[in-house]
Amino acid sequence: MPDIAWEAPYCGEGSACFRIGTDAAGNAYIAVAGAEDHYVTDTREALRTLIRDIKAGKADHLLKD
Repeated sequence: MPDIAWEAPYCGEGSACFRIGTDAAGNAYIAVAGAEDHYVTDTREALRTLIRDIKAGKADHLLKD
C-alpha cells in the first residue's frame, strides 16, 4: 500500500463518511472511513475536477429520489 496522508473524514448524516488522501507521487485517493485499504485512486487533477464538478451541481441528478 502506498504511503497515503489521509484527511479527516467527511461525514454526512448517519454513517456515510469518506476520506480523501494524497501521496508523495501526486496521486489522490478516496475511501470509506474505516476501509482505507479499499480505495479509488487517480491523479490530484482528476480529484480536483471531480470536486469542482460536484460543487457545480453536475452530479445532482444522482441525488433525486
